[in-house]
Order: sequence, then C-alpha cells, then structure tokens
Amino acid sequence: MKKVKIGVLGGARGTSMINYCLQANNAEVVAICDKRQDVLDGQKQNTKGYNIAFYDNFEDFIQHDMDAVVLANYADEHAPFAIRCMKAGKHVFSEVLPVKTVKEAVELIECVEETGMIYAYGENYCYMAAPYEMRRLYREGRLGELEYAEGEYIHNCETIWPDITYGERDHWRNRMFSTYYCTHSVGPIIHATGLRPVSVIGFEGTKTERSRRIGRKSGQFGIEMVKLENGAIVKSIHGGLYQDSIWYTMYGSNGRLESAREDTMTDDVSHIYVRLDDYPGAYTGVPIKDYYPRREFDDDAKDFGHGNSDFYTMWHFVEKIKGNPDADIIDVYEAVDMGFVGLFAYRSILDAHKEVQIPNLRDKSIRDAWRDDVACTDPAIAGDQLLPTFSLGTPDIPDEVYEEQRRKYEERSSKE
Repeated sequence: MKKVKIGVLGGARGTSMINYCLQANNAEVVAICDKRQDVLDGQKQNTKGYNIAFYDNFEDFIQHDMDAVVLANYADEHAPFAIRCMKAGKHVFSEVLPVKTVKEAVELIECVEETGMIYAYGENYCYMAAPYEMRRLYREGRLGELEYAEGEYIHNCETIWPDITYGERDHWRNRMFSTYYCTHSVGPIIHATGLRPVSVIGFEGTKTERSRRIGRKSGQFGIEMVKLENGAIVKSIHGGLYQDSIWYTMYGSNGRLESAREDTMTDDVSHIYVRLDDYPGAYTGVPIKDYYPRREFDDDAKDFGHGNSDFYTMWHFVEKIKGNPDADIIDVYEAVDMGFVGLFAYRSILDAHKEVQIPNLRDKSIRDAWRDDVACTDPAIAGDQLLPTFSLGTPDIPDEVYEEQRRKYEERSSKE
C-alpha cells in the first residue's frame, strides 16, 4: 500500500500528527518544520531511525516532495499557510482555528475551489467518542429534529501559560478575544448535525483578574448563543473558568443525547448517555442507556491525545486523500462556519449583545461584501479595523507580567 507523504509545520502541537504517521500503514512523515531549534531537536529524537528532513523555515519546507501538509503552527496563522500549501499542490490538514478574519475565509474557500485540493479542518473534539456517537445517532434519525444543544470547553490554562506562550507579549493567546477559540465547544454540535449556524449573540466574562495576572488581554470566557438553520438553539461556552469541563448535550424531538461530565469520573467524553423514544410524542419513559462507544481503530488510537481523537482526525484526512468514500472530514465550508460563530459573536458583544447574522460564504454572490473585512485584534493585519481584545477596552498589562512568564518558561525548559 502506497503511503501518503506528510509534512508537518509546527513540531510541538504537531507531535500527535507526527506520531500518527510513524505508526500508520497509510501515511508517513517526510518533513518537519519549526522556527524553534529546541522543538526540531526534540523531534529528531522522537523520530530517530526514520528518513525525515528538518527545516527551520517555511520557504524551504514547502519545496519538499510531499503530498500533504499538517498545519500545527500558531492558531491564528493557519489560513495564509493553507493557501500557500494548496497553491503548491499540497493537500492541507489545518489545526484550529481556520481563519483570523473574514477576508481570510473568503480567500481560503476560493483557494480550495480553484485548486481542487483537499482541505480538512482538525477539530478533534468532533471525533471524541461520545460526540462522534451523537453524530452517528443523529444521522440515523434516532434523535429526531434537533431543538437545543450545549457544548462546553472549559480549560483553565493559568498553570501552563508560560509553557504555551513562552512569555511572548504578542502571543496569539494573549491577544485573542474571548469568543475566538470557539470550535472545541460548538464544533461537535455542528459536525454531528450538519446544520449551518445562521446567527449568534455573544457574551463574555468580565471578571478578568486571572487573565491579567498571566498576560491574557481578553475576557475570562466566551459564550455564544447560536441559531442554526433549522431554528434550533445552541449554547456554546469556552475559556478560562476555574474548573475544567468538556461536555455536550443534544435535545431532539425524540429525546436526549449527553456525554458524561468530568466530575462523574466515568471517562467523560468517552461515555455517552442515551434516552430516546421511537417517535416524537411517544414519551414512553424509556430507560437511559449508558455505554462506551467502540470504534474500529480504538486499539490503535488508545495512546493518542484528546480522547483518542487525534488519531481519528488524521486517519480520516489520509483516507480522504486515498479516495476512501467513508472518510469523514470537516471541509472548508463547515470549518469556516465553526470559526465564524466566534468571530461574529464578538461583534455582537461589541455591539451591546445584538443578534448578528453569520454570512454563508458558500454563496459566491455575497463574498465581495466581505473581501476587505480584516477586523481582528492584530494591528499588523487589521489597520483601521482593529478591535479591542476586551469589550471594556484592551487592558494595559505591565512588562513585568510577561517577564515573569518568560522566566518560568525558561526555568521549566532547562529542567527537561
């Protein structure tokens, strides 16, 4: 079996994708690129014995002979690199998030359409066991019509902030707004149902003491109240509340599907609760079923992160390239839909929480209206469309905060 040749941009987050290629029978990693020499040195040890080229710059990396590129670089820089890769004839697996601006979304979609290359969005939470079982049951019609759903991705990163921002004042995590990193919470609902988000109202947490003391300039957490195209409502919450939580629930005309909560200590997103009637209105008092959904490659995936989902995102991407009709990827339109929930929720926050319509960029006739929309929190991109990082204004954080984060990072790195 011929293996798909994969290059990985971003050797830190890219470790899971690299490890997939090291053990897979359908893919091999042939090149790794990272701007940090310590990351490259670590991957040289991780991949010892394999014929892999290493690069410290993208321009040389993109010339390497490979079929596809995994983008595991900074989360707000994926779209420009995806476009470069596809124009160079490489398929793309893009880590989260898909775009930083609406302008990037237009350009990304049109690049996929023009090149015909495969674009897969790596929203791994969609492929965790319970959310993916929700998708199966929904697509079989068991839940009936979706009426309401919730998704939670709460991750208190305060203790690891030095490790993931390196003490960089302008790191994307410090500059992102509260609703930007939304696809871990809303993505599994969208992917399960295939329903497009059409409007959103945004909210943010304004108690920001924990954010400020680590150098993060946004609200503490974000909330999106989303209307889907069938009229269903989704509540999505994510960010830095104190206790972590990954949890999903879906209410339909036939019943309810729900993942376990972390506090139940029952493997949370690997454990599902199902309460479904045979048809709407039966209300037979059917007992709740709870089980651990099993999938074909669970034994191969057992050592992969994010509830084994890192394995499945890559497997589906590679199989899509190989022409497997059963390969299930998140395509560019669905990826943009997921990302737009957060982008437009923040516009709602800045406009007194008014409902904001989410554009459907599948419709070519509306794209011109968004081609020059670069509103974001990055001054190098936004120009006069620059947004504050927080609804009450971008906070002024002393240099000493970032110096302390840098000191902690260097201290921890020296002990590894």
